[in-house]
Amino acid sequence: MKVLISDSFSPQGIDIFKNAPGIEVNYTPGLPAEELKAVIGDYEGLVIRSATKVTADVINAGTRLKVVGRAGVGVDFVDVEAATEKGVVVMNTPGGNAEAAAEHTIALMFAMCRMIPQAVASMRRKEWEKKAFMGMEVLGKTMGILGLGNIGSIVADRALGLKMKILAYDPYMSPELAAKKGFELVSLDTLLNRSDIVTVHVPKNKETENMIDAAAMKKMKEGAMLINCARGGIVNEVDLAAACRNGHIRMAAVDVFTKEPPSVDNPLLDVDNVICTPHLGASTAEAQENVAIAVAQQIVEYLTKGSIRNAVNVPSVDAKVLETLGPYLKLGQNMGRFFAHTCPFPLKELIIEYLGDVTKYDVAPLTSAVLVGVLSSYMEGELINEVNAPMMAKERGINIQESKSSQEVEYTSLVSITARDDGQTHSVAGTIFGRGEPRLVRVNEYSVEAVPQGNIIVVQNLDTPGVIGSIGTLLGEKGINIGSMHWGRDEIGGRALSIIRMDSVPGPDVIEDMKCLPNVNYIKFFQL
Repeated sequence: MKVLISDSFSPQGIDIFKNAPGIEVNYTPGLPAEELKAVIGDYEGLVIRSATKVTADVINAGTRLKVVGRAGVGVDFVDVEAATEKGVVVMNTPGGNAEAAAEHTIALMFAMCRMIPQAVASMRRKEWEKKAFMGMEVLGKTMGILGLGNIGSIVADRALGLKMKILAYDPYMSPELAAKKGFELVSLDTLLNRSDIVTVHVPKNKETENMIDAAAMKKMKEGAMLINCARGGIVNEVDLAAACRNGHIRMAAVDVFTKEPPSVDNPLLDVDNVICTPHLGASTAEAQENVAIAVAQQIVEYLTKGSIRNAVNVPSVDAKVLETLGPYLKLGQNMGRFFAHTCPFPLKELIIEYLGDVTKYDVAPLTSAVLVGVLSSYMEGELINEVNAPMMAKERGINIQESKSSQEVEYTSLVSITARDDGQTHSVAGTIFGRGEPRLVRVNEYSVEAVPQGNIIVVQNLDTPGVIGSIGTLLGEKGINIGSMHWGRDEIGGRALSIIRMDSVPGPDVIEDMKCLPNVNYIKFFQL
């Protein structure tokens, strides 16, 4: 079997391929896109870092392709959906460069606080402007960390060692665990308002895109600092440039950009109090060696033994069983995401229950799929997959209970997710209809029949005449077509819940207008 390495790669990783029986490796870094597409049909394995873009065209041209391995964490450069459709396993190396990314964050913090790049530039101009570069000590300052995943946790640990105070925003870490680690768990607004330095370590997804925009920056302390070593687009670049120019943000450090390399007119490149680095978070010799060795070992094990580790799109189950469980894996992930978006309190305990025919199988992959859905919206999503989701939940102090029951239910099989906290309960249940079609059939006390995917608005309202009509009228006036709408109620004249799927994404004004409708108590929009 042949493996192609199309990006620069550590010699130690190459040696693992060379020494593996039955594996032939071709190291061709910098391969242009068209050439990659022309030759990929000869290979069973493809290894990339961040330069190669594995598009649907490349995957479709890879007629023998079995696995794509990313030497690093993010798989932004791979069309995972296309790979899944073609039965190609996509692997990454979670944790291999976490230390490097965390250290770069700390390095940027010191560079900001002591204005090191600006002072160096002044010296290059043969100037001696000692008074112009008055610094700030980090001792006793408050660092606010958005996201306590793998990298965020390391940053917090290093900052504690510097005698800093740590505020953290992470909906899926319990306050008890945070306190044990020396963090104070707070809301996003509180973190922004109280932090001297804010650092971003959340995944890039529909929920976090432009998470730190002008409105969020206005909530930050006057003269606070901001670091983004996560993903471009989480911090709005135009808004950040403006906030730095007007002095509300004293200094910012950015390692990642919406477009990489950034265009020459990117506003951050011309602001004196913004430090920019060219995505160096994982660029250490140690990190590159770690991820190269890891991905080489994983691909060799898969191609020679069929063993799957750190796959982002395939659970570790037998192919024949996967054919049956496949629809339930999709159901589990989407139910988990729906659950995460609608749960009103932090997770301490999660109960996943299986009833009916599905209990005939090993449900561990289904539990992992649920956890991937629940956790991926709030952690560094590229780190969450079917392999490490249970471990991540455990590390974050979430008690997972799994149960199977063969008792009769109204559906052939039923999967339910329940969380409890201080007397509060939140639950979602789903099943598979017909030819593998996932459905939500219950949300708390409401019976529904909704497809858990697409652009979704969840509405909680009083069960009075005209509410559904007013929602439909408003969306129609805004030019938004309703694909489907399902509702349930607890009793006549009581409370009701509607789940609306739309053909397009509603703007913020639409959501605000819906909140003002009579008898509407709660509105939540998200995408699955």
